[in-house]
Amino acid sequence: MTEQPRGNVALDDLGEERRLLIERLRRRRTEPAPATADANTTVVPRISLFFFSADTDDNVRDKHDLVLECAERADALGLDAVWVPERHFNPFGAPYPSPGLLLAAIAARTRRIALRAGSVVLPLHDPLLVAEEWGVLDSLSRGRTGISLASGWHTDDFVLNPDGYEERKRVLEEGLADLRTLWAGGSVVRPGPGGRPVEVRTHPCPQRSPEVWLTSSGNVETWRTAGRLNLHVLTALLEQPLETVATHVRLYHEALAEAGHRPADRTVTCMLHTHLAADPDAIPGRVRGPLSRYLEEHMSLFTKFAAGKDIGVRPEDVSEADRKALIEHGLRRYMGSAGLFGSAESCLPFVDRLVDAGINELGCLVDFGLSRAEVLESVDELGRLRGLLERR
Repeated sequence: MTEQPRGNVALDDLGEERRLLIERLRRRRTEPAPATADANTTVVPRISLFFFSADTDDNVRDKHDLVLECAERADALGLDAVWVPERHFNPFGAPYPSPGLLLAAIAARTRRIALRAGSVVLPLHDPLLVAEEWGVLDSLSRGRTGISLASGWHTDDFVLNPDGYEERKRVLEEGLADLRTLWAGGSVVRPGPGGRPVEVRTHPCPQRSPEVWLTSSGNVETWRTAGRLNLHVLTALLEQPLETVATHVRLYHEALAEAGHRPADRTVTCMLHTHLAADPDAIPGRVRGPLSRYLEEHMSLFTKFAAGKDIGVRPEDVSEADRKALIEHGLRRYMGSAGLFGSAESCLPFVDRLVDAGINELGCLVDFGLSRAEVLESVDELGRLRGLLERR
């Protein structure tokens, strides 16, 4: 038998733990230092839970119970935050029309974990009501709140504010300015009955203004806006590869610095479809069916969007074979390069890639159709992943 040359170890012959260690060391020797962080600083990313259910046939009470149970477990495990979305008028994400209300329930069941909404579509709401709602949530949670704002993309959602759609990005910035003023104890002037100007302050005023993110699925100008406004960023790998995110993070940090802000003080949160298990070999069998159904529901949401707006795609021209091919492509992409799937140990190299891209919080979407027991196992494994990252 020919002896393996020294320095060219056959990784397949090594145990899992040693193989992962060698892979990380090899990658760190050959890749340049991240452009988004101090090369002498070890970044330990925050680990958070993210919810965005697509189980249209499930009992909504069961879904809310699962969110509450996961939040309690994440709180005990030392995870950093729980994120819940805002969704309207569609079975996809149906349990989540009111993130502030659900976060209030989570606040009553937890003690330390941060409570965040991702994303509140601000042009759909009066900032006065948003300021009041988050003032109450600040009190209930003892200052654990955060909110990611989005300008909105689905035209049907704007039945709540039809006049806000065309100028929704401008409406968002104006609403954010009002929120910052109100949360700081200031006042805004609004027209009252008959056009009479009325000066109002909202109550209760939070003891600490909520942390604010701006949501961007890939538009580079949104990243630059977040830098100019000194906001955190919430993003995802849904419609962009990790290499694109890394480029956008660099531009975001440049915009922060140009506006006189410190990039090190800001957080880039990346939502990731996630399933961790003690036995990584069990994951493909568990995930394929639920993730396929999730992607199919997401495609239905996009079809509804495309039907109401000229984007160069006619939903009726997309055949069933096309849909199946797209879902299969999505499965391969999520499982291979756009999601967090495996054991705590096997996910470490991908987490390192995320950190090298400038991501410092993982928003782990765990409720895409798996069973309650499987979701809870994944939460436990995320706690173990956090421990591994902190001990390195």
